[in-house]
Formats: sequence, structure tokens, C-alpha cells
Amino acid sequence: QLSVYTTTRSNIGAESNVDLVLNVEDFDIESKFERTVNVSVPKKTRNNGTLYAYIFLHHAGILPWHDSKQVHIVSPLTTYMVPKPEEINLLTGESATQQIEAEKQTSALDEPVSHWRSRLTLNVMVEDFVFDGSSLPADVHRYMKMVQLGKTVHYLPILFIDQLSNRVKDLMVINRSTTELPLTVSYDKISLGKLRFWIHMQDAVYSLQQFGFSEKDADEVKGIFVDTNLYFLALTFFVAAFHLLFDFLAFKNDISFWKKKRSMIGMSTKAVLWRCFSTVVIFLFLLDEQTSLLVLIPAGIGAVIELWKVKKALKMTIKWQGLRPKIQFGTYSDSEKKTEEYDAQAMKYLSYLLYPLCIGGAGYSLLNVKYKSWYSWLINSFVNGVYAFGFLFMLPQLFVNYKMKSVAHLPWKAFTYKAFNTFIDDIFAFIITMPTSHRLACFRDDVVFLVYLYQRWLYPVDKSRVNEYGESYEEKPPKKAH
Repeated sequence: QLSVYTTTRSNIGAESNVDLVLNVEDFDIESKFERTVNVSVPKKTRNNGTLYAYIFLHHAGILPWHDSKQVHIVSPLTTYMVPKPEEINLLTGESATQQIEAEKQTSALDEPVSHWRSRLTLNVMVEDFVFDGSSLPADVHRYMKMVQLGKTVHYLPILFIDQLSNRVKDLMVINRSTTELPLTVSYDKISLGKLRFWIHMQDAVYSLQQFGFSEKDADEVKGIFVDTNLYFLALTFFVAAFHLLFDFLAFKNDISFWKKKRSMIGMSTKAVLWRCFSTVVIFLFLLDEQTSLLVLIPAGIGAVIELWKVKKALKMTIKWQGLRPKIQFGTYSDSEKKTEEYDAQAMKYLSYLLYPLCIGGAGYSLLNVKYKSWYSWLINSFVNGVYAFGFLFMLPQLFVNYKMKSVAHLPWKAFTYKAFNTFIDDIFAFIITMPTSHRLACFRDDVVFLVYLYQRWLYPVDKSRVNEYGESYEEKPPKKAH
């Protein structure tokens, strides 16, 4: 039978100071089950202590301490983590008592507190296997238990706790008034291959935490393995490799294009400024939401590149006079001024639509949505404006393209790689944990690229032809005479 006990001690020698929370007398290792029980929380655990679960597999009708063939495993039911800040309505206000409590919570925000693991997932390895005794794999060996009765050695069942199933979303804060908490005990059989794979994955997650990954970042890695089909997971790794490649190529070509850029003819300065603003806001939003590093790092790199592009677009130079920086802006040619006129005209029409929408959305969220702080509301308002109406800021560049009947001035190599990554982001939107607004923005970008592709088809580029500004977009270096 299967028995689950709880205790505040990591080692027990007898049945004293233990509580039986689950007893499955008709336990069948081939049949999966899931049961929810209420567990009494001792005072020591309520005061930031630890509570352990002892899982025994033993003969029916005998207490596990009296069974020489019992096998058991120990798992903590509590973990320590910094609690998530409580969200409040910023306009309704709070009573004086609530404010004091909120201030206490804020002051202790960086202190980890005890959290309850509401799920306990158990497995028994049911597959028969044969290994050479001298070369037994270390991963399996540490879970194997044996007992010698007379001259015979009996190998006991391999009992395993699936720690990958312990997700951050299932954690519950333990406070001093908590007396009982729910615990969902799940059981399923496991094959030898999956057991070994799961052991290695648990070790990998543990190593990440030792290297400084937070509980949330490690949880993102767990989610990839636990919440995703293994075949889908293999596809994800394959696609992720291409995503990193296209990210690198897009960044490389974008930097190369802007490094060689000497004039802003045909380029919308307003669109460059908007992309910079929106990229920085999105990065700050993802940082505030504690998003996965898989999403956060590329967003941070992109923000730095966009800031550099603004410096190039505005022809900005920084000179130091001692410790004081002096910023100078370059002059625009007549052709660039014509582009700026088209740009300003497009922004004028756009502002009639965009500003009321953004202000209305920010006001609505302030009245109806709860936030951690005013900073959180401000960042969320900006980012919702970026996500919901951000594609409208592509209109000035599309308008400039329309007026000039040309798209030759755009960085098409970088656009191509970004288009590939947009398609990959559509796949990642269903796999990687991210805010819903960021997920929807991945699909919005598809529309933007389709419009650019339509304009490229509408205004074909003859790269060998010198355009109206005396520039050729496929200038080949002169060959050396032999």
C-alpha cells in the first residue's frame, strides 16, 4: 500500500510526531490516480518553517516502520521565495490600517517567505531491466534500494518524486493564520527511459539555480518539459536554434545597414523614434512582468540597437567639454527635408486617431485594473498603447514609401530575417510564458510585414539604376586592373 506522512523533521526513526495524510490500501502500481487532501499546518511551519512529506510503499496491514521491505522517499512540501507584490486599485485608496500593512509588505518585499507546494507527483518504475552490476548507471543507482533477507538480495521498487511538476503557479503563501492547506497527490507509472530523462532534467534545473537562476526562470525551463509534448518539444528546440540564428543575422544586417547610412532620404525619422521608444517600453514592461530570459534578453539587445539608430537618424554627435557632454545635431539636405515633410504630414493625420485612443485606454485601465504601483500602471499603459496601436506608427514610413513610389531605401535583408523570426514568434507565442499583450503583438507584426512586402511588389527596385537623388543601391566596387 501507499502511505503519505507529514512532519517538520527531515529525519524520522519512528511513528512519533508524524501525521498520516493519505493511505491507499488497494494501491496498484499500474493504475494512475489523483487525490486532494487537506494537510494540517504546524505552528513551526506557519512561522517560516519547513514541512516534509514522507512517502512509503509497503505491505498492506503493516506500519511502514515495521516492514523490512518498505521503500520510502522524502520531499519538502514548502519552499522559500520572494512573494509577488499585491496589486491594488490606484484610485480607490486604502484605509490607514491597510496602508500600514501595505508598507510592511513593501518593506519585506525582498525577504523570501515560506510557500506551500500544493502538488505532489509520484511515480513507480514498472519496467523490468537488466544492467551489468559493475556498470550500473549512476542516475538509476541513487534511486535503487535493496534488502538482504538471508542469502537472497531483494531489489525494492524504484519510487520517484517528479520535482519538475512543482510549478511556481501552484505555490501558495503560508501565513500565520493558515491552519490547513490542500495537497493534490498524483500518481502514474513511469518507464525506465523517461525516469532517466527526468532525473537528468531535474539535475539540470538544479544546476541552473546553483548558477544564480531565480525560481521563476527555472520554472520557465520546467514548463517547457512538463507542459509540452515531447515531440513538440523536439520541434521547439529545432525552431529555437533557427530563431537565435535569424536574431543574430537580423541584428547584424540592421547594424551594417545603419552603419553605412549617410542620409535619411526616404526614411521616416518619426518611425525610427517610435521604434526606439516602443522597444525600450516593451523591454521595461517585460522586465516589470519578470518575463522569461528567452524573451527578455533579445528585447534588451534590440532596445540598445534602436537607441543607436536614433543617434544615426538625428545625425547626433556627442562632444565632451570636461565632464559635461555637448550634443550637436547635423543638418538635413533638401531631399531629406522633403522626406521630413511627408513624415510630418503622415504624423499629423495619425495623431488625430492615436492620441485619443491611448489616453482613453490609459484612463480605462486606471479605473478598472489593479496594479502593483504607479510605475507599473505607467509602463502598462505605454506598452498597451504600443501593442494595440503600435502598428499605426508604421504608417508614416508606408506613407513616405507611397509618396516616393520607392522602397529601395529600406534595409530589406534585416526585414527578411525579422519576417522569418516573426513567423517563429507565432510558434513561440503558444510555448513560452509571456504576457498576453506581448503574445498578441507577435501576430500583429505579421500584418506589418505583409504590407511592406506588398509595397515591395508594387514598387519594384532596379538596384543598378541611379535614383532621383543620385544614389545607386547596388554600387559595386571597381575591379582592379590586371
